[in-house]
Amino acid sequence: MMLGTDVSDLSTTAANAAAQGLSIVVPLYNEAAGLPFLHQRLGALAKTLRQRYGLGCEVVYVDDGSADKTLDIARGLGAEGLDVQVVSLSRNFGKEAALMAGLDYARLGAVLFMDGDGQHPPALVEQLVNHWIEGGFDVVYTAKAHRDNESRMRRIAVHGFYALINWGARQKIPADAGDFRLLSPRAAVALRQLPERNRFFKGLASWIGFRQIRVDYEPAARAHGVTSFSPGQLIGLSIEGLTSFSVAPLRLASLLGVVLATVAFLFGLSILWETWMSGKSVPGYPSLVVGLMTIGGVQLIMIGIVGEYIGKILSELKARPIYFVAEHSVKRGEQEAGTGASIGQRTAAE
Repeated sequence: MMLGTDVSDLSTTAANAAAQGLSIVVPLYNEAAGLPFLHQRLGALAKTLRQRYGLGCEVVYVDDGSADKTLDIARGLGAEGLDVQVVSLSRNFGKEAALMAGLDYARLGAVLFMDGDGQHPPALVEQLVNHWIEGGFDVVYTAKAHRDNESRMRRIAVHGFYALINWGARQKIPADAGDFRLLSPRAAVALRQLPERNRFFKGLASWIGFRQIRVDYEPAARAHGVTSFSPGQLIGLSIEGLTSFSVAPLRLASLLGVVLATVAFLFGLSILWETWMSGKSVPGYPSLVVGLMTIGGVQLIMIGIVGEYIGKILSELKARPIYFVAEHSVKRGEQEAGTGASIGQRTAAE
């Protein structure tokens, strides 16, 4: 019985990359103001990739329950030089679900993920594609070159998050890596094979292995609006990533329990020693109250940590769909002769 998946036949060479093509997945949430300009830049990018590599491109816009005109604008975007898919989810399922929906609907071989706020520069995509086609890398991920423009508290929090999630992990998650990355055809197939519903995309993209390379970059400023991620949502995403991809919190809770038990044992020895030496009993009420409150607080923390993991298990057992698609449309762009396959051609071939 084979418990793994063989994707060796999907390895990429410079000769077959053009036939496989590139799907660009862009999750959208209230990005109406900047979407037309982003689409224009992606059209220019598709033309460049077609001329340099003979690479056919499509873009998959995933509207994650936007409350503004994002979906209406996406429906009206033209398909000049690249195929355009618009996938509208039935409600806001979150970015991880939107990324998975884009991966599921991508019809060409390699898959590139980028945000719809303009902070992931399309001009950098050509470098990522070059690492894939010419360098033979299966996962080309980007990471912030520095965090000098962020507060000291945020930098400490980010460093602590990666230190905790990588504590004892066999496959480390690169620090400061983002969702802006390219997956080769076999890496994309491998990521689709993972069955869990509580997904942490950065962790899973690292876990699948293959040849990976890091590309540092400086995110551009948002062209329109402000980020939809509040500090509370970032903390929630961090907790989701920790509990979905790492057992470090459980190990930390166990370690804390060992430390407290050791302290309590040593404190008990000190009381016995003082009673034996002086013949007087140590007044117990203050120390007893403090000890009970400390142990009670730690127990509640541990119960909460265990509860997070039990909640994840319950979610997996329910096996609810990660997302529902309310609307899906396709526009086929005009591809130049001799270049990559369009969606229709690719679907027919499959």
